[in-house]
Amino acid sequence: MKFIGLILVMYMAFSHPVNAAPRIAVLDFELYDITSLPNTPEELTRTASMKPLLEQAISKLGDYEIIQIDMNEQNAATAGLGYLFNFNEVAAKLGRQSGADRVVVGRHSKGSFLYSYLMAHLVNVKMESLAANYSVELKGTHQKVTQRGINALAKKLTARIDSATSKTAP
Repeated sequence: MKFIGLILVMYMAFSHPVNAAPRIAVLDFELYDITSLPNTPEELTRTASMKPLLEQAISKLGDYEIIQIDMNEQNAATAGLGYLFNFNEVAAKLGRQSGADRVVVGRHSKGSFLYSYLMAHLVNVKMESLAANYSVELKGTHQKVTQRGINALAKKLTARIDSATSKTAP
């Protein structure tokens, strides 16, 4: 029995923790459309495509675990348009329930028919606070424009996550 205890102690003393991939939850983007013809079916479809596009772009940039948050849980956590975007601690609690380290809360803000903005808050779940705030301008409504903006946003997000992860690594 002492031999097994000795092996266990030796194992714990010499084993090094493996750095797990950062766990990122991306919430569905909200459309904030203040144009004269708001919330068209095309724009709603475009906005709905942003979450999966961002998840794919993040996955291509490195070793990240994408955490899925149930849409019903996201809807239950929000008290209306912009709520999760404005209350980082609520987004953090939602992420914690799903086991995420970081939560991306996105908004597609459309002030004109010519341009719009992808806005994203990167929320640190452990600290329940805003880790970073990003905005990417989209000039036009074509899928290519949306994809380019999503890719730019993914690069900014992962650079910040990598920077924060390397600071906390042993």
